[in-house]
Amino acid sequence: MIFETPLLEGRLIERYKRFFADIELSDGEIITAHCANTGSMAGLKEPGNRAWVSPVNNPKRKLQYDWHLVEAGGALVGINTSWPNKLVAEALENKVIPELHGYETVRPEVKYGENSRIDFLLESADRRPCYVEVKNITYSRDKGLAEFPDAKTARGTKHLHEMTSMVEQGARAVMLYVVQRNDCDHFQIAADVDPEYDFVLKKAQQAGVESLCYACHMSPEEIRVSNKIIVHK
Repeated sequence: MIFETPLLEGRLIERYKRFFADIELSDGEIITAHCANTGSMAGLKEPGNRAWVSPVNNPKRKLQYDWHLVEAGGALVGINTSWPNKLVAEALENKVIPELHGYETVRPEVKYGENSRIDFLLESADRRPCYVEVKNITYSRDKGLAEFPDAKTARGTKHLHEMTSMVEQGARAVMLYVVQRNDCDHFQIAADVDPEYDFVLKKAQQAGVESLCYACHMSPEEIRVSNKIIVHK
């Protein structure tokens, strides 16, 4: 995914009310950007962190900038939670994820289970349908180690139950964790943050739900899914 317009660099002043971030641009102008991340953003929102935004140029928008990247602990991190599905769509089209090759159709946002939508449903006449749930990863407490979640996630736990049900009905189900950081080569579940998610994931894996984790190439010009990283059980 190449950014359509060059990103503007600045320094984070404050992220507040979940959707707002005050940023001082390199020319001294202070702007308020839209933060497309409702999570805790643990470790990413410290004042003074380098940040990158794009102008919106839409007079109907209240906020005329979108916040996309932050530098935290020397790592470049993508904070926009809407990007991972777009990144995965590109990766599937470009055959970057070999474990998900060979399907004839890829359908996004398909209804399934109890009032849920799967991020991608992969289908072919000669194989089981494959349900792919994408999770955005930005959390890292130890060097080189990406973790999920960074806060309790009842929604994530619900998705695990839904995917387990799909496997029990004869389908394939894959949890795809996408690390929007350029400093991690390992991944694990943050069991101390959400023990319930960790417990339900282990039960889901025993039932046949698969887990994959891929890192991203990160830059102010481009973000793309790049390589598989090690998943610690």
